[in-house]
Amino acid sequence: MSNSQPVRGTHDLLFDDILRHRHVEERAFDVAKRYGYGEIATPVFEFTDVFTRTLGGTSDIVTKEMYTFETKGGESITLRPEGTAGVARAFISGGLAQQTPLKFFYRGPMFRHERPQKGRQRQFHQIGVELLGVAGPQADVEVIAVGQHILNELDLNGAVTLEMNSLGDPESRAAYRDVLVAYLSARKDKLSEESRERLERNPMRILDSKDPGDREAVAEAPRLAAYLNETSRSFFDKVKAGLDAHGIAYKINPSLVRGLDYYCHTAFEFTTDALGAQGTVMAGGRYDGLIGQMGGPATPGIGWAAGIERLSMLLKATPEAKRPIALIPVSEAEEAMVLSLAAKLRAAGFIIDVAYSGNMKKRMNRADKIKAVAAVIIGGDEARDGNATVRNLGTGEQKAVSQKDIETALAAYKS
Repeated sequence: MSNSQPVRGTHDLLFDDILRHRHVEERAFDVAKRYGYGEIATPVFEFTDVFTRTLGGTSDIVTKEMYTFETKGGESITLRPEGTAGVARAFISGGLAQQTPLKFFYRGPMFRHERPQKGRQRQFHQIGVELLGVAGPQADVEVIAVGQHILNELDLNGAVTLEMNSLGDPESRAAYRDVLVAYLSARKDKLSEESRERLERNPMRILDSKDPGDREAVAEAPRLAAYLNETSRSFFDKVKAGLDAHGIAYKINPSLVRGLDYYCHTAFEFTTDALGAQGTVMAGGRYDGLIGQMGGPATPGIGWAAGIERLSMLLKATPEAKRPIALIPVSEAEEAMVLSLAAKLRAAGFIIDVAYSGNMKKRMNRADKIKAVAAVIIGGDEARDGNATVRNLGTGEQKAVSQKDIETALAAYKS
C-alpha cells in the first residue's frame, strides 16, 4: 500500500466528520462542567504495567490489542487503550488523595490493534468521566445522570437504552465466584480453550464471552443477583431510586458483568441497535479497588467512557459550521485596506475570509463556495470615502456603511 494512504484502522477527520466529532466533544464537556467536572489530559502513552495491572493479564486488550514497544532506554511503553488507568495513575503520582472528591472529564485518542469495523478503529477517540473519592451510591447516580444528560443533549435519548446490573461487594462476589466455578467446572468440556484458562483466574469473564460454546455453557448459570448480601442489595436499591428520581429509565441486565476484581456494585452500559452488532456506545461502572491495586491509597471510584465515532454516527444531522464573512476588494488597489479591516474585525471576534487573488467575480464565487453569510465589498469609491458595501448573501440586500461603524453593521452576522 502506498505511504500516501492512512495506516489501516486510522482515519482522517475532515469536513462533516470533524464537525460531528467536535460537536460530540464540546456538548459532552459543556454538560460535564454543569455537574462540576474539570478536564484532565493524560499522556497518550504510559509505562506498560499501568495497563497490564489494571486490565488483567488475561484480557483480550492486554494479550491481543495493545500497542506496546520498547524505548531506546529499554523501557516498555504502551499507547493507551483506554482512559481510566491513566487518570488513576495521575491521581496516584500527583498525590491527590487529600483533594477528594475529584471529578474529571477527559477526551482524546485511544489505540487498540483489533479488526477495524463500523464505528471501531485502531485509533479511535473517547470521552469519559471519572468521580474519585465518593463511596456512596449517589456517585453512581450522578455519573450515570451525566451520561444520560449528554445523550439527551446530542438528541440520542430515543436511540439508546440504559442497561444495569449489580456486581455486589467483594464478599458477594467471592460467594458467587465459588458457585460459578463449581457450575462451570462441571461443563468444562463445553468451554473454549480461552475460557478454560480463565476458569480459575477470572471466571466471571466467561459470562460475557462471545464464543457459541461458552454461551451455551453459561446459559443456565446461577445469577449473581441471587448471591448479593444485604449491603449490596441496599446499595443497588439506592442507585435505582436515585435514577428514578432523575427520571432516567433503565433495564436490569443480569448478564452484564465485569471480570476484574477491582470492580464492584454498579455496572452499566448505554446500548443501541442502530450500529449493528457493536451496540455499546457508553459503558462504565464502579471500581473501588483499582487505585489500591495500582499501589495508591484505597480510593473509591466510578466512571464511564464513550466512543466519539459511535456517537457521531448516531447524530441525526451534521452540525452547521460557523459561517464566515467575506471581505472583497474590487481591485488590487483596495487590498491593503481590506487586509487592515480584516485584522480589525478578527480582533473583534468575527470570522473573516479574504480571498488571496482574482477579480471580484472570482472572489464572490469563493464567498459562495465557502458559504459566507455576508460580503464586505470595498472599491475605489468606498476606499476614498471610508465606506464599505455590506451585502447579505442570503437575500442579496446590501447597504453602504462607514468603516468606522462596520462592527455594528456586521453584528447580525457574528457567529
